[in-house]
Amino acid sequence: MELCAAYGIPHSQLMGAGTGRWTALDRAKALAYLHFTRAVCEGCGTRPSEWDEAAGGDRFAYVAESHRCSGCELIEMEQEQVPQGSESRGVKIGLRPRTE
Repeated sequence: MELCAAYGIPHSQLMGAGTGRWTALDRAKALAYLHFTRAVCEGCGTRPSEWDEAAGGDRFAYVAESHRCSGCELIEMEQEQVPQGSESRGVKIGLRPRTE
């Protein structure tokens, strides 16, 4: 469904069975996928039901672990160089591939 959402095509067409027209089943799948993706926490990527024991989840469903992203580290180091105050308004730091 992620590919269908990205390309705006019905699931039946992706599977090679459709004509490109949205069927009732295609629409139901698209709405279910939308509901599914909107339930994800932007911070940790989990859903409340995964933690809710009353909904079949587990309070200890995940274990926290740390990792370092070199790209994020580089961005944070560059952000430290941006002056504070009005000069920092609108300044965005991103990554681009190094050219040789």
